[in-house]
Amino acid sequence: MLVVTRLRTPADPAAEDQLRAGLLQALGVLASKPGYVGGEVGRNVDEPTLWVLSTRWENVGSYRRALGSYEGKMHVQPLMVHALDEPSAYELVEEGTDLNEAQPRSIG
Repeated sequence: MLVVTRLRTPADPAAEDQLRAGLLQALGVLASKPGYVGGEVGRNVDEPTLWVLSTRWENVGSYRRALGSYEGKMHVQPLMVHALDEPSAYELVEEGTDLNEAQPRSIG
């Protein structure tokens, strides 16, 4: 599965530096968790206040457990105040695989 989280920071060099450091730390925390496959931190070339944290996981459960871990709550979740309010989890589309049903998932 693929998780793409876009974040926006104020146009302030100190805020940008702080978000950059936080995202790199968050990537390191997530990379240490079971089920992590890979990830990147990026900054938009046209809108420098727009950032992305992109990670790949073996499955959605691995991602949710990583985010809900103590380290995830301490170092990843606080950054989400900068996240854009949009869906971020995607299933990978590969030849010969079935996709989940095209409907919203219940978390309850």
